[in-house]
Amino acid sequence: MDYIPILVLVVSFVCLLAIGTPVAWSISISSLLTMLVSIPALPAMTTVSQRMATGLDSFALLAIPFFVLSGQLMNKGGIAHRLIAFAKTLVGSLPGGLALINIISAMLMGAIAGSAMASASAMGSILGPEMEKEGYSKEFGVAVNITSATTGLVIPPSNVLIVYSLASGGVSIAALFLAGYIPGMLTGLFLMIVAYFWAKKKGFNVGKRSSMKEVLVTFWKAFPSLMLLVVVMGGIVMGVFTATEASAIAVLYTLVLGFAYREITWKNLPDILLEASATTAIVMLLIGASMSMSWVMSFENIPQGISDVLLGLSDNPIVILLIINLLLLFVGIFMDMTPAVLIFTPIFLPIVTELGMDPIQFGIVMVLNLCIGLCTPPVGSVLFVGVGIANTTIEKVIKPLLPLFIAMIVALFLITYFPGLSLWLPRVFGV
Repeated sequence: MDYIPILVLVVSFVCLLAIGTPVAWSISISSLLTMLVSIPALPAMTTVSQRMATGLDSFALLAIPFFVLSGQLMNKGGIAHRLIAFAKTLVGSLPGGLALINIISAMLMGAIAGSAMASASAMGSILGPEMEKEGYSKEFGVAVNITSATTGLVIPPSNVLIVYSLASGGVSIAALFLAGYIPGMLTGLFLMIVAYFWAKKKGFNVGKRSSMKEVLVTFWKAFPSLMLLVVVMGGIVMGVFTATEASAIAVLYTLVLGFAYREITWKNLPDILLEASATTAIVMLLIGASMSMSWVMSFENIPQGISDVLLGLSDNPIVILLIINLLLLFVGIFMDMTPAVLIFTPIFLPIVTELGMDPIQFGIVMVLNLCIGLCTPPVGSVLFVGVGIANTTIEKVIKPLLPLFIAMIVALFLITYFPGLSLWLPRVFGV
């Protein structure tokens, strides 16, 4: 195996990131430099640019701009307030009630909006001040907010799972969406357990118990928002429409809902469309650049080389999966989720399938791994959003983050070694 392409790829990519080059440019330039090792300059530049363009030529990727837009519409459309009110009636009277409300609301908001940053932004701005008022420490509130926001990337609809489907060569998006429910809710449950005991230890205030009438009233107000999950997932699972068509239906549904709630007006739409377009452009540039790097690695036989090395270390599936998890956790600290999925799926997927792991399960494991990276410096986008909204520092948030990290890692390893947690629902629905 020739190690020079690997060395050029890794060193150039790390150096470019270290000097502050944007991630998409770092990926593209390091891919080009790696190609220059093997072929002349003009074919190398032509190949990289072609691969960036053809990497975006996928019907499945049309779902991303639509889901991004529907997420923006939900964030501006008053949905978060109604979900929080509903969650408050369910768990507000328990120790750490506001923290539990944050987690449940983030799971619901993430599942509806499909965006961790939208969830962290909405929950942080609404619940953050309220938690402080009730005696919760600001840092604990931020830690709960940013970790729970990531559950929406596993619970469908999720743009990252669509990206994984593309990178894996066509794993069913419907199956991936169904596979994400139990792992996402399990992670949220573990976060709630940690928040419960932390709040009990610190003696945070407990809210009053809600009556059944209050529960039903808040549920009725949140019901139209919750129905989006039924419409989107029900249509996909029953074969009424594809995931891409479902994303367009989600936009129409949330737009009507925003007008019905009187939270969105015609004057708001240009700003919402502009924000969604900017987010989509960033994501698509990252996808195009990452697809070019993925092709370059395949051209240089890098995935096969890494596969041989890993399988040479051990033939024990438990050990290999542990190593892969640790590598992905490390990657998540330094790389954004979308390029990480596109670059490392072709490397690790052949290894895990050789060990007998289902590609659907591996997709959930990979996304959960990288969700943890979103909460860690130096590139943890959700961490920066949560800290920025609360007007605090990363250093102060680290201590309350640690037990929540442990909860996420425990959930990750359960999902890694117990396939039924991911595969049961897809099997039930036969997808």
